[in-house]
Amino acid sequence: MRHREKTAAPDLRPTGHGIIDLALSPNIRGSLLMAAAMAALTMNDAITKAVSAELNFGQVMLVRGLFASVLIAALALHQRVLRPLRTLMTKAVVLRMAGEVGGTMLLLAAIVNLPLANATAILQVLPLAITLGAALTFGEPVGWRRWLAIAAGFIGVLIIVRPGVEGFNQFSLFALISVIFSAVRDLATKRIPAPIPTLFVTLLTTVSVTIAGAGILVPLGGWTLPSGRALALLAFAAVLLLIGYQCIIMALRTGDISAVAPFRYSALLWAMLFGYLVFGDRPDAVMVTGATIIVLSGLYAFYRERVRARPVAAITTGLPPDGL
Repeated sequence: MRHREKTAAPDLRPTGHGIIDLALSPNIRGSLLMAAAMAALTMNDAITKAVSAELNFGQVMLVRGLFASVLIAALALHQRVLRPLRTLMTKAVVLRMAGEVGGTMLLLAAIVNLPLANATAILQVLPLAITLGAALTFGEPVGWRRWLAIAAGFIGVLIIVRPGVEGFNQFSLFALISVIFSAVRDLATKRIPAPIPTLFVTLLTTVSVTIAGAGILVPLGGWTLPSGRALALLAFAAVLLLIGYQCIIMALRTGDISAVAPFRYSALLWAMLFGYLVFGDRPDAVMVTGATIIVLSGLYAFYRERVRARPVAAITTGLPPDGL
């Protein structure tokens, strides 16, 4: 029996039903998985924003976190990755938890008070922030071209935030600061000892975010009895989080990082779509201009990382904080 070598080109084969079967290349499968992950995570953000009309975001963190913690704990138990808590008491793990908790609180505050597309656009600067942080913290070499890309990306953020003009919204700064917390999270993750299972770290982080939600509940107005609809939506949001992050793992393992990572920017398209369909938001020209600059600078930075064979931003999560 002759074995066909695996190639990057699609493989068209007739099936028993007379239909052509399209065998996708690993990079196409990885890109589709990344796009699916962004759809799931952005839908989670849309649900969070919708439920915030009934519950404050501290309660959203608490309820959604409880659902997510149960799901992740069950998965961790199934995969036998539970460890004694003392194994997690390292500086890198503590920094990751702090970054996730701070980033999640600020992100939810921004999503609740901003158009979904605006908040998502600001978050797209995260890979550039990671590249900047890796250069400053780990001494990763960054050439002048990537420095220009980083500067352009942050100019794009300033265009969206519009400091000092009538369109300025303080919650845009919350989204930007959440990027800093997320960069701390990702950079700390690179320093977590290899023997510590990733899923166990994820479980602890999710529990920490859930506890933080309970901690800010009273200052934000206290507990409100959630409706059955709100509970169902938050349970669905927790499932979407898990699906999103699992799709990201599969995407990065399936295709080349340089081919898959740029599809993270599809989150902006999903945010515009959900924002329009669910909330009636229409992005203005200023927001679109800033978002375009961020995406183009990010894509160029990914390209330069590929050329230099140093995929700093691509190998980290480069994703907004969600308690996972």
